[in-house]
Amino acid sequence: MSEWLVYRGIGDPEPGRMDSLLPAPPKWRRFDGDPLDGVYEVPVIDSASERRLGKRPPLPTQDPRTVELVNAALYLRRPLLVTGDPGSGKSTLAHALAYELGLGRVLQWPVVSRTELKTGLYQYDAIGRLQDAQLNRNTDGTGAGAGAGSAHDVSIGQYIRLGPLGTALLPMRRPRVLLIDELDKSDIDLPNDLLNVVEEGEFGIPELERIADRPGQGTVDVLTDDGLRVPVTGGRIRCHAFPVIVMTSNGEREFPAPLLRRCIHLHLDPPRGDQLVAMVQAHFGEGAEETNEDLLALFTTDDTGSPRPSDELLNAIFLTHEVARPGSPRRTELARLLMGSPNSGQR
Repeated sequence: MSEWLVYRGIGDPEPGRMDSLLPAPPKWRRFDGDPLDGVYEVPVIDSASERRLGKRPPLPTQDPRTVELVNAALYLRRPLLVTGDPGSGKSTLAHALAYELGLGRVLQWPVVSRTELKTGLYQYDAIGRLQDAQLNRNTDGTGAGAGAGSAHDVSIGQYIRLGPLGTALLPMRRPRVLLIDELDKSDIDLPNDLLNVVEEGEFGIPELERIADRPGQGTVDVLTDDGLRVPVTGGRIRCHAFPVIVMTSNGEREFPAPLLRRCIHLHLDPPRGDQLVAMVQAHFGEGAEETNEDLLALFTTDDTGSPRPSDELLNAIFLTHEVARPGSPRRTELARLLMGSPNSGQR
């Protein structure tokens, strides 16, 4: 049954699998945005992904159940809601997807209690535009301001920047990967506000919709989250390929049933066994698990039964390599200091 897997979780780039194996979306998940062929080039994987992924380990980094649920989200064009304890690899999954499938730079939208839907879609710098209008008025001395016909006429698009979600919804032939990180930290309204965008795959920019019927304003270039310019026609953005959306949650709150119904739910357990070894190999090289066998044993032993973030192990390996030799009592002392039990008050 593995023949149907587009994403295999092996860590090697396989961009061709998206084109050769992924079927057309179901009729109820097809979108008709006009593709930006030859107009917009998606940036390649950046340092944010490289930091998280390290080098490709010889062992698989994800279990079969995780891989199958990820592929279900790809086939159905549905967001992936990833839950799990801190350090279980929720955010890293989005970067692994983008890297293996060749989908370019991951669009990251970190969520806090004050985050609103609009900040993910776009931002309009009205104050900056007003200040520039005043500056232009003082410069040309005509009182014409920055309106049409002014010597210093500046497009409204100069003051609009798409957010991570807005950029992900641009009409591309291949989907972008969007990481909505720690959605459970949001205000109670944000999950509900996401519903329409997730279902319809489009949104409008009122500042552009109001002027779309004016001469020369039907198509306006705006800035994207990638820092590049892209044309927006009629003030609306509608996707072509629905983005690969990975929403993470540490389980601090429940989400509304309508949102859950539109997502594929994946729960990640903290890495253990081969997955933990693969993580160590990815960041420290093949054979690192043998050199650090004592730290791996210390990390997986927890009298309280509480999970530990995996970055505690990486920190301990790095620090002990720098200041203490293998077998040194100082090495174990430092490791215990960094890998204190979550409930022991040592963190």
